[in-house]
Amino acid sequence: MNTNGIEIEHKYLIEYPDRNELLAMPGADSAIIAQTYLKSEKGTTERVRRWRQGDSTRYYHTVKRRISGLSHQEDESEIGEEEYSALLGRKRPGRSSIEKERILIPYNDRTVEVDIYPFWKDRAIAEVEVMSEEEEVMLPDCIRVIREVTDDVRYKNTSLAEKHDFDI
Repeated sequence: MNTNGIEIEHKYLIEYPDRNELLAMPGADSAIIAQTYLKSEKGTTERVRRWRQGDSTRYYHTVKRRISGLSHQEDESEIGEEEYSALLGRKRPGRSSIEKERILIPYNDRTVEVDIYPFWKDRAIAEVEVMSEEEEVMLPDCIRVIREVTDDVRYKNTSLAEKHDFDI
C-alpha cells in the first residue's frame, strides 16, 4: 500500500461500543495496530505501524503534514519488518507506543474506523475519511457519538501516546 495525497477525516469521541455488534455488520473486519511516533521535523508527524490482521502482519511508515483542522498531506508506504525495527530506534522521547483494535466498517460508501484502546473502558474513537471538507458524515446507529473531536488535540494518537487519562 502506498498513499500519497490529501487525507480529510472527521474524528468522533464515542461511547464504548459493543465490538460484537460492530463486527456483525456487513463487511466488518478488525486489526490490531501498534503505532509508534518518531522524532521528526517541525510541522510533521512521523510514525511506524505494525498492522496484524488474522495471520498476516504488515508494517507501514507514515509522514503527515497538517493543512487544516480536517485535512493533512499523508505519505504512507508499506515497509519490511527490518526497516520497521530500525525506525523504532528513532522513537520520539516521552511517547509510548500505542496499541488499539481497529474495527473497519463499510458504511454509506465510506469506511468507519472504530479504534478501541485498552486504557479506556468508557469511550472509543470513530474516524471517517471523506472526499471534501463539506461532505456530511453518516455513522451507523449503533455508534453513539459523545462529540466531534477532530480539532481536539487530546484525542490525536500522538497525544494519546503521551497521556490518555483525562476527563471526557
